[in-house]
Amino acid sequence: MAKLPIAVAFGDGIGPEIMQATLEILKEAGADFDYSPIEIGEKVYLKGELSGIAQETWETIRHAKAFLKAPITTPQGGGFKSLNVTIRTALGLYANVRPCISYSPFVVTKHPKMNVVIIRENEEDLYTGIEYRQTPDVSCAIKLISEPGSEKIIRYAFEYARQQNRKKVTCFTKDNIMKISDGLFHKTFDRIALEYPDIENEHWIIDIGAAKLADTPELFDVIVLPNLYGDILSDVAAQISGSVGLAGSANIGDHGAMFEAIHGSAPRRAGQNLANPSGLIQAAVLMLIYLGEIDIAMRIQNGWLATIEQGIHTYDIFKEGTSKLKVGTSEFAKAVIKNLGKHPEKLAPVHFHVKQESKIVSLPTEHKHAVHKRVCVGTDVFFYAQHREQFVNTMRAVPVDPLHLTLITNRGARLFPHGQKETFCVDQWRCRFRHKSKNQPLLQEEVVQLLSKLLHAGSDVIGVQNLYTFDDKPGFSSPDE
Repeated sequence: MAKLPIAVAFGDGIGPEIMQATLEILKEAGADFDYSPIEIGEKVYLKGELSGIAQETWETIRHAKAFLKAPITTPQGGGFKSLNVTIRTALGLYANVRPCISYSPFVVTKHPKMNVVIIRENEEDLYTGIEYRQTPDVSCAIKLISEPGSEKIIRYAFEYARQQNRKKVTCFTKDNIMKISDGLFHKTFDRIALEYPDIENEHWIIDIGAAKLADTPELFDVIVLPNLYGDILSDVAAQISGSVGLAGSANIGDHGAMFEAIHGSAPRRAGQNLANPSGLIQAAVLMLIYLGEIDIAMRIQNGWLATIEQGIHTYDIFKEGTSKLKVGTSEFAKAVIKNLGKHPEKLAPVHFHVKQESKIVSLPTEHKHAVHKRVCVGTDVFFYAQHREQFVNTMRAVPVDPLHLTLITNRGARLFPHGQKETFCVDQWRCRFRHKSKNQPLLQEEVVQLLSKLLHAGSDVIGVQNLYTFDDKPGFSSPDE
């Protein structure tokens, strides 16, 4: 049989060392792949490619069955895009999967029974990178949460839990404040959870949920989150389980997957044979499971567990009284290779729970959404101005018939009507305009006419956001009633 093609990026900093160690373990464990090395990261950035990846490299990744990636370095300074975000969004790798497991007492942790999987949405939220500096005082970022994006990641979390014999899926959001964006994610979670009666489900507000995760991670099993929350809490979870250096992650899409350690390139440790390759080894194990190479995955994982249990540790997790032997990158890899075929004696050996008829999580046909009645009922116009009283008086005096001014806010705080004099203001303002009869739709040409009147009055317009109802329910915040 032809060897499976795997794209491999050796990365920057400690990347080449830990990748070499990982590939040696894969080879000795019997993983017979056709590796295609690719160059991404710092060298490509410095050649003038702001995305950190050359155009011709995409074809190599696209035709590989999986992509194993070492950490890369992004040069300091503006203009350079996140390579991870670029790859995830360009290839539709919507699910980031990070198992966070403690290996107590052999790796020090306050949470010896922790076994949590963080499943993070990978394509949306603030990570779309759509940002603007609108005024000298104000910069803004657009938080994008879509129903199809939320449905994909939430359904993936439930499918993953079912396939891996996990008992519960927990959703974290902040929908008590972001009622529309995070609210959509939560509502989608509740809807999809009904399709999985065999799996317990629950929702936590992100702040208390994060506190509970840090204090009592045993409460959780699988956690599904929007992008930003997931990025932060997956690092927290990995660290409290023992070390960020022990965690790998999978980035899964419908047409491919990328596997990587969750830590950075640590350039200060490069070339010293010090780095812990465990995060990338764990990523390689996830890759093997994805490819259906279950026996090899268990062989490596159990050998790695035996090595950890024997106290053969790199400097980052070495602790006097717990560890037995401090080793470098290559020596750790050799110890794992020596332990291939062995099982840990005290740590539980792994038996990956993967249904033989479905070794890769596959999602059912996407939910078909009903057609909504969408009506524009008003518009918010954003302005640049310096002085509160002058701006409010000017806006109230502009003739905007047949519309009228219903609301003025600054950073979301109401100034008109019924504002408070103590409210601190910056130089970005929002004004809401609606028909005097709120039931009357606002036409696009009326928005254009409104803007013309505002500009004629000398206003500095910096943005417009129309207000829509969906099936007669408002799709915007801060009602002006």
